[in-house]
Amino acid sequence: QVQLVESGGGLVQAGGSLSVSCAASGSINSINIMGWYRQAPGKQREFIATITRGGITTYPDSVKGRFTISTDNAKNTVYLQMNSLRPEDTAVYYCYAQIIPLGAPFITGYWGQGTQVTVSS
Repeated sequence: QVQLVESGGGLVQAGGSLSVSCAASGSINSINIMGWYRQAPGKQREFIATITRGGITTYPDSVKGRFTISTDNAKNTVYLQMNSLRPEDTAVYYCYAQIIPLGAPFITGYWGQGTQVTVSS
């Protein structure tokens, strides 16, 4: 079994910074991609950032220049540093990973349980 456990998040004022992290554990052979998505109330889940095992990052325009994704491959952990936060960044943030489990010849997508980020105006 594979688990993604998130930590961090919370409440911050607009313009402030916050970070979240996500650790993958369990029967992991390798991790190809890790990333973050978010979902605000009444909205669809949206892509925020991804990072490949080789360190290639991707962001949508809505967070580019404000958010930074990074990983510690040795710890199977992904981080999201969020700066210049806006009230519209308020959402539940979900960790995502494409993992090849031990003993399995295919890639499987896994999600964390989500962590709340609230930005007050």
